Amino acid sequence: MKSVEVKKTGVINPPAMLGMLGGGQLGRFFVIAAHEMGYQVTVLDPDQNSPAGNIADVHLCANYDDAHALKQMADTCQAVTTEFENVPATTLEQLAQATTVHPSAQSVAIAQNRVLEKNFIRDAGLPVAPFVVIQQVADLPADGDAIYPAILKVARFGYDGKGQARVKNQAEALAAFASFKQEVCVLEHMLLLDLEVSVVLARDVHGNIAAFPTAENSHLNGILDVSIVPARCSEVIKANAQELAKKLAKELNYVGVLGVEFFVVGTQLLVNEIAPRPHNSGHYTIDACVTNQFEQQVRVTAGLPLGDAHLHSEAVMVNILGDSWVDGKNPDWHKAFAHPNLKLHLYGKHEPRKARKMGHFTVIGKDKEAVLNVARIARGELHIGV
Repeated sequence: MKSVEVKKTGVINPPAMLGMLGGGQLGRFFVIAAHEMGYQVTVLDPDQNSPAGNIADVHLCANYDDAHALKQMADTCQAVTTEFENVPATTLEQLAQATTVHPSAQSVAIAQNRVLEKNFIRDAGLPVAPFVVIQQVADLPADGDAIYPAILKVARFGYDGKGQARVKNQAEALAAFASFKQEVCVLEHMLLLDLEVSVVLARDVHGNIAAFPTAENSHLNGILDVSIVPARCSEVIKANAQELAKKLAKELNYVGVLGVEFFVVGTQLLVNEIAPRPHNSGHYTIDACVTNQFEQQVRVTAGLPLGDAHLHSEAVMVNILGDSWVDGKNPDWHKAFAHPNLKLHLYGKHEPRKARKMGHFTVIGKDKEAVLNVARIARGELHIGV
């Protein structure tokens, strides 16, 4: 039974139970933040070894549309949130009939479909790279069209470079479309990028926004490799990224933590993708900000005031993939711990696999070059990107 106080004020105080849809590393960090703030957490995830489920107060090991599990979550959780965008929007709608849910099913539905996402960004008046929706073979532009060279991306369930193919002409686009089993796709013009940046922000039910500093990102094989904060670009670009991200959140009427990725082409910013959840490029906030992105997610979910998003240290975040387990052996963690300003975070995943995110480290300090140098050394010591 939910308290009268919650219904009157919208504020949920500890030790209430919060719900998390998804049991990966983002959910795990949410559980850690919630526990530190005195809350309990129920995680719904079908993987019995899920990183978040392993440390949650309750782990409902079931599919996201399991009626019994959703009823239990609705009955026991004062509010529910999500850690990834591929939870069925119908699940969020069903839970919202019985408890508080942030972000909304509508917001997540837009972010989980590239066609809806691109159309929303364009219709909101935000800059986006030229694109064409591909629903059938006949939709593929002919050779000579200005869309080429391009990237063909499946509309649903693509992430970390999966479900994407670079194409130079119609023949390559046809082959890629066939390899994707002719699922609905977006064909996006491939730009000559100067930089990729992102902004992670939190927006509450009252429309208040706290944005974290703009991060500079680089990718390896389609997966985020390094985030550098603050981004090494002009103050104008950093400020414009902040304003565009805030505008997008307002247009989406978004409540929760949101990640917005941008392409930088000269002095122009283009929105690439939106993520209705904490973002990999925001992991630096755990060690370098007054309030991290996961505490912000707890705060929004529980109806609390937003925390201070101020950056107190220069930061470089580096992802650690399963590739670092050379010949099945654990990396030499002692070498990482030998750097006093390096913070190591491992996700508790039971099996390392190539391209699987197993953890990350963040180097913090007051001198950017010194921080970058330690990050470079640690990358080599942990066999990252080699």
